[in-house]
Amino acid sequence: MPRPHIALLVAIIAAVVVSHFSDNIDPYFLDVLIGIGINIILAVSLNLINGHTGQFSLGHAGFMSIGAYLSGCVTVFLGPKLLGDDGGTALGQNSLFFVALLAGGLSAALAGLLIGIPSLRLKGDYLALVTLGFGEIIRVIFQNIDAVGGALGFIGLPAYTNFAWTYGAAALTVFVVGCLVKSTYGRGFIATHDDEIASEAIGLNPTRYKNVAFVVGAFFAGIAGGLYGHYKLSIDPRGFDFTRSIEIVVMVILGGMGNTLGVILAAILLTVLPEVLRPVAEYRMVIYSFLLIVLMLARPQGLFNFHLRKSRA
Repeated sequence: MPRPHIALLVAIIAAVVVSHFSDNIDPYFLDVLIGIGINIILAVSLNLINGHTGQFSLGHAGFMSIGAYLSGCVTVFLGPKLLGDDGGTALGQNSLFFVALLAGGLSAALAGLLIGIPSLRLKGDYLALVTLGFGEIIRVIFQNIDAVGGALGFIGLPAYTNFAWTYGAAALTVFVVGCLVKSTYGRGFIATHDDEIASEAIGLNPTRYKNVAFVVGAFFAGIAGGLYGHYKLSIDPRGFDFTRSIEIVVMVILGGMGNTLGVILAAILLTVLPEVLRPVAEYRMVIYSFLLIVLMLARPQGLFNFHLRKSRA
C-alpha cells in the first residue's frame, strides 16, 4: 500500500479515536478544533485553484453555502422520512450524513462546473470579479428562499458533525489534492500555472485543467459547508459573504501559494488568532488586520513558505 494511503488511513483512525473521547474536551476548545478542520478543507481546496493552477477565485464561500444548504435540506427534509420519528440508529444517522455531505459536495461541484465553463477563459482580475459576483448571487438567492429560512437563516439542522467527520474529511481533502497535483494529470495544473501559452504550444488545454481544478475545489468547499452547517445547527446566509471568501484567500496567500503544508498551518493560525485576541474584543479586528499587513509585508511569499518555488513545468 502506497505511503499516502497509509497516512490517510492513520489520520482517519486517529480522528475516530479522538472523536470517541471528545466528550472530555472543553466545548470551547472543541469548537475551535472543529473550526480549524473546516478551514483546512476550505484552504487546501482553494489552494488547488489559486495556488497550483494559478487562478484567482473569490467565490469559495459561495460553494461552501451551496454545500451547507443542500446537505441541510437532505438531513432536515428527508431525514425524518428515512430515519423515522425516533431519529434512527447511529449507523442510520451517519449513513444519512454521508449522503447529505456527498449531495452538498456534488451540488457545489456542479455549480463550479457551470460557473467555470464560461468564466475560466478569463484571467486575473476579471476572473476574480466573476467569482466574487457568483458568490454574492448565491448568497442572495438563499437569502430569499423561504423554504430554507430566507434572511432569518436555515435552522433545525441535526448535530451530526463531530471530530471524526471533520478531520476525516480534512485528511481526505489533503490526500486527494496532494495525489492529484503529484499525478501525471496534475502536471497539467502546474504547466497551466507557470505559462498557459507554453502549455497550449505543447498540446495541453489550459481551460480544461482549470475547470477540473475548479470543480474539485468546489466539491470540497461544499463538503466543508455541510460540516459547518451540521455543527452550528443553523445556517445564516450572511456567514457566506465576501468577507468569508477573503478569509479563505488570506489563508492560502499567508501559507504560500501552492504550498499545502503552509496553507494548513496558515488555516490553523488564522483560526486560533482571533480567539487569542478575544480578551481585547474592542481592538481584536484592528490587531488582527495589522498583524496580517505586517506578515504580508515581511513574508510576501507566504509565512510558511520557506523556500522559493522552482519552476515545475
